Amino acid sequence: MKIVLIVACILLGLFFVFQIYISMATAKSETQAYKVIKEEQEFEIRYYPSATIATITSSARTYKELGSTGFSKLAGYIFGGNKENKQIAMTSPVHMDISDTGSTMSFVMPSNYTKDNLPLPNNKDIILNTTPDEYVAAIRFGGFASTEQIIKHTEILENALKKHHLFYYGHFRFLGYNPPFQLLGRRNEIIVAINWNSK
Repeated sequence: MKIVLIVACILLGLFFVFQIYISMATAKSETQAYKVIKEEQEFEIRYYPSATIATITSSARTYKELGSTGFSKLAGYIFGGNKENKQIAMTSPVHMDISDTGSTMSFVMPSNYTKDNLPLPNNKDIILNTTPDEYVAAIRFGGFASTEQIIKHTEILENALKKHHLFYYGHFRFLGYNPPFQLLGRRNEIIVAINWNSK
């Protein structure tokens, strides 16, 4: 019994060490640049400069469906599945635009890359694009994301924007910042484009 307890304590210790390591590694990875323009109680307004992204389009209609099909394709691209067999550093967040009419998942490329100097994907489903500059409203939540959590926080953000008389357009999008095996310090966000310049 004592041996079992010792082994359990060792395994638990290793688990926490691994989680701390993953959290530190995630914190050191490049995060898509943005500037906070204004902070409200429920959300914040951000300015995102243009970025280079790799995107796949999917018929998936839920977070789980899109995550299971899209992530492996994009991960394959940055882990060497390209014309130069080149490794590209993983950044955060992963962007998901989920809707009944079709969904997309995008990886933001490291800031030293542009559409012109990225290696071409081997998978023809992956498209390289440059996003436009945009202002967005963003709300953050922790834990593991799910379709239910995404819907819940989308509604919270939408209601908050209406309360502040802010006009938004396009789809509400999900941003995920952590690998699936990270349990501590998880960060998720919902964003939507707004007409901030016209305010």
